[in-house]
Amino acid sequence: MDDVSFPNVLVAKINSFAPLSAVEIDLLDRACEHAREVPAHQDLLREGDETGSLFVILRGLACRYKMLPEGTRQITEILMPGDCCHMHIMVLDVMDDTMATLTPCRVATIPRARVEELVASRAVFARSLSWAQLVNQDILKAWMVNVGRRNSVQRVAHLMCELYVRGNSVGLVADRSLSLDLSHAELGDALGLTAVHVCRVLRKLRLAGLMQLRAGTLMMYDLGALASIAGFDGSYLHLPSASRQRRYG
Repeated sequence: MDDVSFPNVLVAKINSFAPLSAVEIDLLDRACEHAREVPAHQDLLREGDETGSLFVILRGLACRYKMLPEGTRQITEILMPGDCCHMHIMVLDVMDDTMATLTPCRVATIPRARVEELVASRAVFARSLSWAQLVNQDILKAWMVNVGRRNSVQRVAHLMCELYVRGNSVGLVADRSLSLDLSHAELGDALGLTAVHVCRVLRKLRLAGLMQLRAGTLMMYDLGALASIAGFDGSYLHLPSASRQRRYG
């Protein structure tokens, strides 16, 4: 299938896990054809809303978060191109958190009936959905360890490594750079740190010659050294072998 031009990054992501036929690529492409442009900082689904569709991020960054009674926010997941949100729609009916865009996004919405049809008709889609859901669960566990046990430098370094490797696995990294338009406040909401503290840590990592996050772009100068500081190995991302081989490239 090397001659196939993938119509969207979700197809590329699934194809890296389990090779798709031309028919399966077309089915998935058609399922994502009703996509819309969504501005930054817009809630797509709120806690308590009824589910009913699978949301696919085709471009941009989104997140899932919980709001605390005092008004603070904890980001529990960062969604990148190729990621799906609420893969449990065939089991659960109500949102237990909120999904929102962080940057301008292109979002495809696949109704539950269509998801069920795809899963029932093609075993590769059922396997891919299960794989993606298990990866998401392991990412959440890695985030729990990151926030609960690592110091601030390790936390920031670990998240930067993860996002860079995830982006690289779906072809979003070029010349060691990844588009990552996240504010210090948003990173703080994901890491349990203040925006000021995040700024200080990023400056420290930049001065150490490891990475730089500036003007919406992550420049990775020494991924191996940054991963060593963070205790990051990426095994919890369960990447296909080709992606694992190039993750520190």
